Amino acid sequence: MAVPDLNSSDYTVSEKARLAVLIARMAKRGLADDGTDRVDQSDLRRKFDRIQNQARKRKQQNRR
Repeated sequence: MAVPDLNSSDYTVSEKARLAVLIARMAKRGLADDGTDRVDQSDLRRKFDRIQNQARKRKQQNRR
């Protein structure tokens, strides 16, 4: 889940909070799984990836 080129300081406070909520929701869905891997987390994963991409773009723009 973690992106090696991003540090915790690259995220805003809001992004950190949103990531924490998404991780908690993923964990909750994981606990609801009965071992069949039928729990779909793709929607949460897309949101998680979108936040990481925003932070990555902002970091690249700040380097210039």
